Amino acid sequence: MTTTRMQMALKRARLSSPTALKPATRHPIPLPSSCHSQTSTPPSHTPCISPSSTNILTYSVFTLDLEQKASTTLLSISGLPYDITRVVPLPSPIGGALLLGANEIIHVDQGGKTNGVAVNEFAKACTAFPLSDQSDLALRLEGCSVELLSPETGDVLIVLNNGRLLILTFTLDGRTVSGMTIQTVAADHGGHIIKAASSCTSNLGRGRLFIGSEDGESVMLGWTSTSNQLRRKQSNADINGDEDMSDEEEEEEDMDDMEDDLYNDTTPAIQKITAAASEPTAPGSYTFRIHDVLPSIAPIKDAILHPGNVTESLNKGEIMLSTGRGAAGAVTALDRELHPVTVATKELPSARGIWAVHARKQAPGDVTAAFGEDTEANMATDVDYDQYLVVSKTSGDGTESTVVYEVNGNELTETDKGDFEREEGSTLFVGVLAAGTKVVQVMRTEIRTYDSELNMDQILPMEDEESGNELNVINASFADPYLLVLREDSTVKIFRATGDGELEDVEATGLSGTPWLSASLFKSTSFTEVFAFLSTPEGGLRVFAMSDMEKPSYVAEALSFLPPFLAMDYGPKRGAAKAAITEILAADLGDATSKSPHLIVRTSSDNLVIYKAFHSPPRSAADLWTKNLRWVKLSQQHVPRYVEESGSEDPGFESTLLALGEIGGYSTVFQRGTTPAFILKESSSIPRVIGLSGKPVKSLTSFHTSSCQRGFAYLDSTDTLRVSRLPPQTHYGHLGWATRRFPMEAEVHALAYHTSGLYIIGTGQSEEYQLDPSETYHYELPKEDMTFKPSIERGVLKLLDEKSWTVIDSHVLDPQEVVLCIKTLNLEVSENTHQRKDLIAVGTSIVHGEDLATKGRIRIFEVITVVPEPDRPETNKRLKLIVKDEVKGAVSAISELGTQGFMIMAQGQKCMEEPYKMSLFARSKHHLDTIAVDFLPFEQQLHLVVADADMNLQVLQFDPDNPKSEAGSRLLHKSTFHTGHFPSTMHLLTSQLKMPSSTDFAAAAAPEGFEMDTSSPDNNNNNKDEPPQQPFHQILHTTQSGTLALITPLNEDTYRRLSNLSAYLANTLDSAAGLNPRAFRTSETPDGGWDAGTGARGMLDGNLLMRWGELGERGRREGLGKYGEGEWMFWGEREVLAGWGIFGGRGK
Repeated sequence: MTTTRMQMALKRARLSSPTALKPATRHPIPLPSSCHSQTSTPPSHTPCISPSSTNILTYSVFTLDLEQKASTTLLSISGLPYDITRVVPLPSPIGGALLLGANEIIHVDQGGKTNGVAVNEFAKACTAFPLSDQSDLALRLEGCSVELLSPETGDVLIVLNNGRLLILTFTLDGRTVSGMTIQTVAADHGGHIIKAASSCTSNLGRGRLFIGSEDGESVMLGWTSTSNQLRRKQSNADINGDEDMSDEEEEEEDMDDMEDDLYNDTTPAIQKITAAASEPTAPGSYTFRIHDVLPSIAPIKDAILHPGNVTESLNKGEIMLSTGRGAAGAVTALDRELHPVTVATKELPSARGIWAVHARKQAPGDVTAAFGEDTEANMATDVDYDQYLVVSKTSGDGTESTVVYEVNGNELTETDKGDFEREEGSTLFVGVLAAGTKVVQVMRTEIRTYDSELNMDQILPMEDEESGNELNVINASFADPYLLVLREDSTVKIFRATGDGELEDVEATGLSGTPWLSASLFKSTSFTEVFAFLSTPEGGLRVFAMSDMEKPSYVAEALSFLPPFLAMDYGPKRGAAKAAITEILAADLGDATSKSPHLIVRTSSDNLVIYKAFHSPPRSAADLWTKNLRWVKLSQQHVPRYVEESGSEDPGFESTLLALGEIGGYSTVFQRGTTPAFILKESSSIPRVIGLSGKPVKSLTSFHTSSCQRGFAYLDSTDTLRVSRLPPQTHYGHLGWATRRFPMEAEVHALAYHTSGLYIIGTGQSEEYQLDPSETYHYELPKEDMTFKPSIERGVLKLLDEKSWTVIDSHVLDPQEVVLCIKTLNLEVSENTHQRKDLIAVGTSIVHGEDLATKGRIRIFEVITVVPEPDRPETNKRLKLIVKDEVKGAVSAISELGTQGFMIMAQGQKCMEEPYKMSLFARSKHHLDTIAVDFLPFEQQLHLVVADADMNLQVLQFDPDNPKSEAGSRLLHKSTFHTGHFPSTMHLLTSQLKMPSSTDFAAAAAPEGFEMDTSSPDNNNNNKDEPPQQPFHQILHTTQSGTLALITPLNEDTYRRLSNLSAYLANTLDSAAGLNPRAFRTSETPDGGWDAGTGARGMLDGNLLMRWGELGERGRREGLGKYGEGEWMFWGEREVLAGWGIFGGRGK
C-alpha cells in the first residue's frame, strides 16, 4: 500500500515542472527540496532557483497540491549571485534555508527576509546583493559541506574542501535572523584536524559528527562547546536543584531536546531555544577532536611492488601505494602477512611449548578485600608484568623436561626457584588462577598448583573415577577461577579455585556419559558468567553455564553442517553432508574500542570457520547470555598453507587455537602449526585471518614486560624463541592485510624505490599565483590590485630513508612545474665503457595557462653519498641532478627500453626513443579511452589487458595466425569485465605458484602424507631435455576508489571448472541488496563490446569464488559436484587466484 501511494505521488509530481509553476522561469537549477529535511517548513514546499537574463538568480518557494495539480508561490527572492549552487534547509529556531555560493552565504527565512555574508573580495565583483563584509577571511566555499551543530543555538559547521572548519553563527531578533557571522576554528581548537575534503556529513547527536571523505580517511568528530555546557548547567540547576544528572539522563535529555526542536511547534520550546540563540556564539567556544578514524587507501595514484618482501624495515611493505588527495596525501604500506617487531631472540634447543606467567602474592589473611583485588599490589608499576617463562622440552631420546626462566625486560635467566616440577613428565599447559595468585602446571597425568614464589600447594592426579587408572591430559583451558581439562578417554573435568586458592572439583553431572571431542572455557567482557563450549564426535555443540552444570544452556546439534545461520532449532536436510570438525573455541574478538563473542571452528583440513553471536529476539540484561542465542557465519578468504617441515607440529590431539586477551590492544585468537595466523578484528570491521610471516610455529604465548608492552613470544620450527610485538600504527581488519599509513601532509603524485633503500616521492606545495611582468607570452597584462590570489601547485621531490622514514633531501622544481611520473631505471652512463647505473628519471609538466601550449621536462638524478648530518646517519645520501632537458609536451610516462640501458618517454602525444624505431603491429578495432594497459603473456600467447574510462577491463589478444586478425593488424577482443571502479595502474607480476592440474592429484587418494606441488615451474625443471616452462604471470590492478584486483589467466580446463562453480555460487549465495552479480559485471558498451562476434568469453569474478567459505557443508559438496574435481584441487586454485604465489612468500 505504501509503495503504491508513493509511486502515484511521484507520477503526479512529474506533471508539474518549474516552468509550469512559474512561466517566467528559465533554466531551472535542481536543488534539494526542504521536504527531505527535518524542518518546520511544510513538506509540500518546493524551492527553485532560476537564472534571469541579467545573469543573476531568483529563489522561489512553491507549495504543491498534488490532488488538485495546483501550486502557489510562497516567496520569491530575485537578484541573487549567479554562483549559488546549493540550498541547505535549517530547522527551528533558525528555520529557512542557506544559499551557498562560491563567494558568499545567504540566509532566507520563511518570510523572505535575507541576510548574507561575503567571504572573499570576489563577492563584490559577482553581485550587488547586500552582504555583510567578512572578505578578510579569504575563503573558498567550492565543495564545502554544511552540517547543523547545535539545535539550541542554531550554529552550523562548515567543512571547506581543504578540511578546515568554520562556524556559522546567527544573531536573532526575537524569532527573526538579524545577522550572520562566520568564525574560523583555531588550530589549537581542532580547526585543522581534518586533512581532506568532506563528501558527506551526519550529526549523530551528543556532540558527535561523522565526516565522510573520498579523498582521505573518514573521521568521527567530537566537539564540545563552552556555551552549551554553561547553558546545561544553568538549566539543570533550575530544574533539579542540587541533584546531578547521570550520563544516561543527559543523553536522553539531549535526544528529547533534539526531537522537540525538529518536530514540536509549541511555543514554550521555541521560546526557550530562541532566547538561547538570541546572541551569536562567542569565538573560540567550540573545540573539536577526533574520536575514531575509518581508514581509507583511496584514491590510489601510484604503486611500488616488493613481492615476497623480506626485510628488517617495517616501512617497506609488499605493496607501497600513494594514496589520498591534498593534505591527506600519504604513502601506505600493505603486507599480506603480519611482520612483527622482534624485540629479542633466543635459541631453545628441543623446546616444544612456552608459557609466560605473571603471579601475584596472595593478600594476607587479616586484609579484607574483594576476591582477587590486592590494593597494595595494584599500586605497583610492574603489577602486570610477566615474571616467569616456562619452557617444555623433549630431547632426541624422548626425555621430557621443563625449564623455568625469570623474566627481566628482554633478559631470560634460568632459575631453580621454588618446587616447580622440572624433571618428571612433560608440561602441557601453564596458567594462573585465583586472580593470579596461583600458578597451575598441567602435566600429562597430574595437575600441580604453586604460589607466586613457585612453592608447591596442591597435586591433583588425573585418574579414572571408577577404575583408578591414570588418564593422560589432552587439552586444558583456563578462565579464572575455573580450569577445564579434556582427558584421553574423552571425558571432561572442571576445577574451581576457592577464595583461599585451593582447587576443588566442580560437580558437573551434565558432562558425564557423553564423549567430548573438543572443550574450552569462555569468559567475556560482555557478561560475568563463565561458559564451557564442548563439541561431540558427531559434531554437536553444547554450552554449559558454570552456575548450572546439570544440563546445557544451549544445544546446537547441527554445528558440523556449518550452516550460514546456526540456531538451536536448525534442522538439516536428510542426507546432508557433515564436516570433520577438529576443534572449537569461543573467544572475544575486537580492539580496545569494541569486542564481541565469536565461535571459531577448525576443520580437519585446517580451515577456519568463524561465527558471530547475536540474539534474536533480543534478550534482557537479566537473562542468561545463551538465551535466544544464534550464530551467523562470517565470510573469510584465508587459504591455509600446507608444507612438510619437521618439528612444525606436535603429535597427538593438542589444541592449535589459543585465545589471547590483549595483544597490542587486540583481543585475538592465534592458530599455531604450519599455517600460523592471528584472527584480528577492528571495531568497524569483520574478523580477518592474518598470517604470521616466517616459519611454522610450535607454541605462542602473550608476553608483557617493560620492554615489550602487550607483546607476544613464539617458538618457531627452528627452535628459536622470538619476543615480538605488533607493528605500531597498523590496522588489519579493514583490508585483511597489515596496513600502515605514513602521512606526507601533501598529495603524492608519484613514487619510486631505489636499491640503496630510498624512496623518491613526488609531491607539491601550494603557492600564490601572480602575473609575471617579464613574461613575453602576453602583450597586455591586467593590473593586479587584489590580495585574494589564486593558488597553483609547485612540484617538490623528496628523498626518504626506508628505515627511519624521514626526509633526508628535497628538490623544489621551477614555478608551475609539477611531477607526473618517477621511475628508477638502469641506464647506460658511458658510451665508452657501457657502464650502467640505477638512476631516477622524473617526468614533469609546465602549465602556463589554457591559452598556451604545455611544456615538460625530463630530469635525471643520481643518488650520491655525502657526509651525514650530526646524529643523523641516514642523511648520508643526496640527489644529484645530472640531466635537465625541456621538451615540447608533458612527460607523462617513462620506461626502460631494450637491454642496452636506453629509456623511452611519453612526450605529449608522442613517444621519444633513440636509437630504436617504433612500428605499429596491431590496433584495436574501435577507439578506446585507455587509462591503464599492460601485457599479459600466457601459454606462448600475448594478451593485452586494457582498463578504460568506462570502468571496464578489456582483454585483447595479438594473434597473427588467426584469420580474423587480418594478418595480425587487428587485436582480437577476448573478454569484457565491468569493475565499477575507475582504474589507476596495472603491474605485471610473476607468480611463484602455478595452477594445479589433475596430474598433481594422481597419488592423492588420501590427504595424509600428500604434498601438492604448486611451486613455480622455474623451480621444478629437473629434466634438462624438456624445454623450460614459461613463468606464470598475473596483473595487479589498482583503482582510484582504493581497491586492488588480481587478474589471472586460465587454461581451458580450469576455466570450465571455475565457470561452472561460479554459476552455482551466483545462484546459491545471497547478493547485496538482492542485486544481480552477472548483470553488474556485464559491460554497458553497445553490441557487447567490440569484436563480439569473435566468440568472446566472460571473465570470471574471483570475489564470487572466494565466497566459497560462506556455503554450508552440503552446499560445498554440491558445488564440488558442479566443479568436477576434489576439494584439494580447488584449494590449490584458490591459493593461486588469491595471489599467494606473489604476496605472502609461498612457493619459494
